[in-house]
Amino acid sequence: MSVDGWHTLLVLGGIRSGKSEFAESLVADAPTVRYVATAPAGDPEDTEWATRLAAHRARRPGSWSTEETAADPGRLVEVIAAAGPNETLLVDDLGGWVTVLLDPAHQPADDTATIAELAAAVRSSTARLVLVSPEVGLSLVPTTPLGRAFTDALGATNRAVADACDAVALVVAGQTAWLKPATSAPAHAVPPAATSPETEPGRAAAPHHAAAQAVPADLGAGDVTLPEVLTPAAAPVPAPATSDEPGTGDWAAPTMALPMIATGLVIQPGMELPMPDDYTGPQAVDRLATLDIPGAGLGVLEQVVGFAAATQGTSTPRPWDSVRVLLIQGDHEGGASAGATPGESARRARQARAGRGALARLAAENRAGLQIVEAPVAAPMEDGPALSADEVEAALRYGWRLAEQAADAGVQLLVLAACGAGAEAAAAAVLAATAGAEPPTVLGRVVTEQGEIDDTAWMVRCAAVRDALHRTRRSAREAKDVLAELGGGDIALATGVLLGATARKVPVLLDGPVGTAAAMVSRDLAGQARHWCLLPDHGGRPGVRLAADVLGLTPLVDLRLDLGEGATALAALPLLRSALTLAATLPVHPSLGGPDHSSIDDDSGTDDTAGDRTGTGTGEPTGDDEPDFAEPEPAGPGPTTIGSDEPVSPGRRAD
Repeated sequence: MSVDGWHTLLVLGGIRSGKSEFAESLVADAPTVRYVATAPAGDPEDTEWATRLAAHRARRPGSWSTEETAADPGRLVEVIAAAGPNETLLVDDLGGWVTVLLDPAHQPADDTATIAELAAAVRSSTARLVLVSPEVGLSLVPTTPLGRAFTDALGATNRAVADACDAVALVVAGQTAWLKPATSAPAHAVPPAATSPETEPGRAAAPHHAAAQAVPADLGAGDVTLPEVLTPAAAPVPAPATSDEPGTGDWAAPTMALPMIATGLVIQPGMELPMPDDYTGPQAVDRLATLDIPGAGLGVLEQVVGFAAATQGTSTPRPWDSVRVLLIQGDHEGGASAGATPGESARRARQARAGRGALARLAAENRAGLQIVEAPVAAPMEDGPALSADEVEAALRYGWRLAEQAADAGVQLLVLAACGAGAEAAAAAVLAATAGAEPPTVLGRVVTEQGEIDDTAWMVRCAAVRDALHRTRRSAREAKDVLAELGGGDIALATGVLLGATARKVPVLLDGPVGTAAAMVSRDLAGQARHWCLLPDHGGRPGVRLAADVLGLTPLVDLRLDLGEGATALAALPLLRSALTLAATLPVHPSLGGPDHSSIDDDSGTDDTAGDRTGTGTGEPTGDDEPDFAEPEPAGPGPTTIGSDEPVSPGRRAD
């Protein structure tokens, strides 16, 4: 396996797509390269073809050696099979190889067996191997038998070789899309940002793990393991814990530091990610008016129904069953963290990992998984960039992978939470840079652990944000620049989560300054991301209010809870689920053709027609008229059926 995480790669592309140049760039760092040329020389009078071949030769560095295999199609298999682990081969291209394979001079031959031999050689190759091939599957079916034979043979070759290779790339108009990424795609690769790479399936959650797991920042991508997902079960709240050490609660799991890795994903401005369904949302809201509801309806919770319908792609959305909370822990140094207790955010993360604290308890009550991620500490933004450009890229990609892991595990809703010293000041700086806000108007007051307002610390935070904005006044205001200069690791990672969730069509509940700041940044990378976000409450935070207004997110409730970022969303989640349950299970009103369950059939048969829903006068419903909704049985004492005409005296139940 090469240092890029792959050793066999197929590069597909159309004519003049740039596939050969891209393939050559992938092996440009190799000290020596064996260039395997498969195309026949062609007609000596075909000067255009000769010019093409000459251009290919001119691009090859002097350290490369060239080997011609046009004389015998079996020679290519021999070259690949004989290459050693220290060699680098570039085969350009398989279209020429198929041309030679179909040449009458080499017939009769078993084309299928020869293609299988090539695929087997590629699969067992120990060399670093890059193969180039034309993609002809998108063109029209040729009108000649020879043309059809060529496209059929080349299509079969591409499929066989693609299956044998570690990675497959498609080049279209000079842009590269990764169809089959390896664990880590080549460093030279530039896939389009809209492509979502495949990731390993989410691992089954294990509720009991006490050992901490440390991962070095320079660990290779192939060795990266995502943080464990906690799956607590709802249970009575135990007695207050006497220790905050990890592993002593009801359930615990390791926290993993954010690894700085290289992946095959490139996140860049203007990505085209999926949008929620434009039609099912309004249809679901209109359907609410037909339900058998005694009052005016669900009020502002109609937004929840419309949001769930659009993100689920159905006019009858269901409550979210599988929910995961992503808790991002990352501190900010410098004035941004003025007034914060040192080590408090780490203690909160340990507390959540041990199954205690508001966030963990609410996650347990909501049957939600909990995943804790440690983001890199951000440097003082007033003195210099909070993160390096490489750290921003790694944080975005890692956040995307977290969202993909959740989607692969069947998660239907993500709750974005964060805890970190200085996070609110960093979010205020991001808002000031992206929305033109004045820092004092979006920076909440600093409240000490004793519940007192610390105006001095608030002024220090405002000064830090002001100095950071002044320092970057001539800097670019693009998304990655804002994250590097002002945002820090937690906001960058949260941005990656939002983008990855959007790519996989997973809705996200936002709650707090980090999540809303990430949503603001994500607008420049993929404008579709905000349409997958729901804001249950603004929490009384001025920055969240402004971001919600800019993003077009209307808070659903005004609870004014201050339990930490993410906790308010979990507190409101049962209410949101209740609204979806009613919308999914209540029948249509009888006046609009729905079933009428208001009558009570007694055993004496005195009300035969009242319970007759068939029109036959028998009082027995047919199978076609059975209602799809049944009233629940009462949980306690209620009306009782009277089996005789004997009056019932007050205070006595009927027998």
